[in-house]
Amino acid sequence: MDTTATATTSAAPRRIAALALPALVVLAAEPLYVLVDTAVVGHLGSVPLAAVAVGGTVLTMAAWLGTILAYGTTGRAARRFGSGDRTAAVEEGLQASWLAFSAGLVIAVGMQFAAGPLAEALAGNPEIAGSAARWLRVAALGAPGLLLAAAGNGWMRGVQDTRRPLFFVLGANVLSAALCPILVYPAGLGLIGSAIANMVAQTVAGACFAVALFRERIAWRPRPSVIGEQLRMGRDLLIRGGAFQLSFLSATTVAARFGTATVAGHQIAMQLWFFTALVLDAVAIAAQSLVGAALGAGDADLARALARRIALIGVVCGVAFAVVIAAGTGIVPRLFTSDAAVRDQAAVAWPWFVAMQPIGGLVFALDGVLIGAGDVRYLRDTTVVAALGFFVPAIWTAYALDWGLNGIWAGLTLFVVVRCVALLLRLRSGGWAVVGAVR
Repeated sequence: MDTTATATTSAAPRRIAALALPALVVLAAEPLYVLVDTAVVGHLGSVPLAAVAVGGTVLTMAAWLGTILAYGTTGRAARRFGSGDRTAAVEEGLQASWLAFSAGLVIAVGMQFAAGPLAEALAGNPEIAGSAARWLRVAALGAPGLLLAAAGNGWMRGVQDTRRPLFFVLGANVLSAALCPILVYPAGLGLIGSAIANMVAQTVAGACFAVALFRERIAWRPRPSVIGEQLRMGRDLLIRGGAFQLSFLSATTVAARFGTATVAGHQIAMQLWFFTALVLDAVAIAAQSLVGAALGAGDADLARALARRIALIGVVCGVAFAVVIAAGTGIVPRLFTSDAAVRDQAAVAWPWFVAMQPIGGLVFALDGVLIGAGDVRYLRDTTVVAALGFFVPAIWTAYALDWGLNGIWAGLTLFVVVRCVALLLRLRSGGWAVVGAVR
């Protein structure tokens, strides 16, 4: 057992890279498409651009649900795959796909009625709200495909097939990026052309994953008991994600109270932090797949060895980011703004941003380990405690004592450190390493 585990973990960096790099491309495809869409629509004027921003904010919630669904499915499918039952792993994906398609239909239909009120609540300006509602009603028709693609990514990562998702997602987004300017300008559809291109990308991607399921030749019968288990895991991940959303919304709210330059500087540093998180999420996805498979195979020693190796890779990636970001001090913020006051505020957050990278690399890696192990209840509880017990009180204290961005980013660093300590304690306890095809 020890010899096998040693041999397997010695090949772990290559296997992690083989899973993480395609996952990174998939993760980056959607943000890159959004940039193209924004650039195309931006030439229509400020109102259409604002409308896409408002409508896109609403659809981001559907994408968030998709991420939760994908992460939950990866761990469950990986366990089945690791136990030697690939068919059962794919069946996990089938049940997740039923759940995804049903939720997508609810969103698509619901947005035909809710788009107007939601756009009005977010936009304030009637002209922007009207345009956003029209965009949202069309773009929301892609929600079933969006969530089907998320479920497909989940089960394919679980069976360690990252090549097909790469082609499915990248191909759909390239098609849509090419279609968007044609529909917006030569076809004369304007803003609605953007929505159609968005809907086409999601639908094509979802259809590709549905065809992949069909080719697996499994029974397509829904199994409510399995879907119920997936919903319970999704609930814990949803609560955890809600704690993140509340924390970041609170940070932006507090930063805004310190003035325009402060919130703008905060936004630059925060968006770059989200970008580094996106890259590190690829390592976490590899962790979900490999750790889940090891536990499904009944090899807790291998799972623990993989967890240590993945944690080390997370720290190394974090240190590399820290070096690059530190070298970009005073340079990178200039790429985002010419306003000296905003750059000064970004400089306040920068040392905290740099210092957090190694810790954040470790946290993201261990998040992936525990999600792969199905230990999501522990993740839920520790994230809620770190957010509501430490981060939110810290940043509002910073506001009360007029600490500015130093206080806000000190609070964010505290949030990451508390989570890091909790994850290391869990890793050391070994209580997460429960073997078997199901947890």
